[in-house]
Amino acid sequence: MTGLDQRRDTLALPRGPLAGFATGSLGMGVWVTVPGLLLLYFLTDVLAVAPWLAGLTLLLPKIADVLLHPWIGHRCDVEQARRGHRRRLLLVGCALPAAFAALFAVPGGLTGAAAAGWVAVFFVAGNLLFAAYQVPYLATPADLRIGYHERTRLMAFRMVVLTLGILVSGLLAPLLAGGDDATRDGYLRMGVMLAAGMLVAMAVGVAGIGRLRRVAAEPANPHGAGGWRALVGSLRDRQFRWLVGAYLAMSTTTHLVLAGVPYYAEYELGRTGLTTVLVAAFVAPALLVTPAWLAVARRVGKQRALLAAQGAFAAGSLVLAVGRPAGLPVLVAAVTVLGVAFAGMQLLPFSMLPDVIGTAGAERAGTYTGVWTATEAVGGALGPYAYALCLAAGGFVASSAGQSVTQSPAALDALRYGFGLLPAAVMVVAVLLQRRYTLDGAARAGSGH
Repeated sequence: MTGLDQRRDTLALPRGPLAGFATGSLGMGVWVTVPGLLLLYFLTDVLAVAPWLAGLTLLLPKIADVLLHPWIGHRCDVEQARRGHRRRLLLVGCALPAAFAALFAVPGGLTGAAAAGWVAVFFVAGNLLFAAYQVPYLATPADLRIGYHERTRLMAFRMVVLTLGILVSGLLAPLLAGGDDATRDGYLRMGVMLAAGMLVAMAVGVAGIGRLRRVAAEPANPHGAGGWRALVGSLRDRQFRWLVGAYLAMSTTTHLVLAGVPYYAEYELGRTGLTTVLVAAFVAPALLVTPAWLAVARRVGKQRALLAAQGAFAAGSLVLAVGRPAGLPVLVAAVTVLGVAFAGMQLLPFSMLPDVIGTAGAERAGTYTGVWTATEAVGGALGPYAYALCLAAGGFVASSAGQSVTQSPAALDALRYGFGLLPAAVMVVAVLLQRRYTLDGAARAGSGH
């Protein structure tokens, strides 16, 4: 190990700046969670948008992300090379709460295709602003003089706060929208209230990143802007390809489950109010088990820990496919298993990403992170779209707020199997891809462990 590597592995970041950095994830957690949890249901059961069109409404805006996120990553590296920081993009991204509020502020006269168009426009705008914040935010670990285990510690702080944001927004959003009697006005109220909290949290995150950089920033390389060569290089990076491919499958699966929760609660379990219970069971464990995943990663390495999390998620999903006959306690326990696995699948890949970037050069951090966030965005769209296709294949009938519809047995089977069997199958793909990643052993050995 070189002297520089030794200094990196012994540098411990102060908790104050770590907490400030992590607070930015509160706002990001709202954007990650609420559209994934409620937007598909908002379209089909409040705005009377057909399931196939609702799925496309969530999928098509993400196609733009495939191009926009790497471009933002490129601009992020240019900013770092020219100015020595990525702050301007972070500040642009702080406009995300406005797009979030507008997403649910659909004018009262719009239903069906017109309402879907409104949602799509602001979903595109929100995704672009989210990328402007998320890409430089996630590039932070690669910009700091820290080693293998400190990267995991940094992302563990982020994971705990992100989980808090996911949990609070996941519990509050359905209640603010009106619970069992959700209305357009309820969704509007929910959007405005959560947007205010997002803005405060994201501003604190910007300040926290500035404090971390003052403590442990890598010197800027004025000739190191990633550019399009770096983008091509990231796609040629074998380790990055396997890691990002596995993360695409993981992101698709978790967003599929989130999109399916309201349907599973209402139509399979018979109570819309159980949406809150299932979200809590899915998200809350991460507040307790993230330190445990950190300890496991220190003991056996990030790769083995991640494979264990993926396997647990697949197993829990199979239980959910059984549905009501399994009994509510068993189903809630299965969702809790998914939540424990979800915590590992959030912490570990995000701490492995800077390990990969470290082998390519920190000056490429924005480019690599842009590709990563584009992958996450695609997974966030593919999951709800896949579930929407399941609903459409089963003949699920869309409805307006307050309208009661009886679904066919085929539709009920489709929403149950889409919530259980499909996530298990996609997670198996994630395991197969993740097993091809081999950098972890070398990175861990280089850290002296």
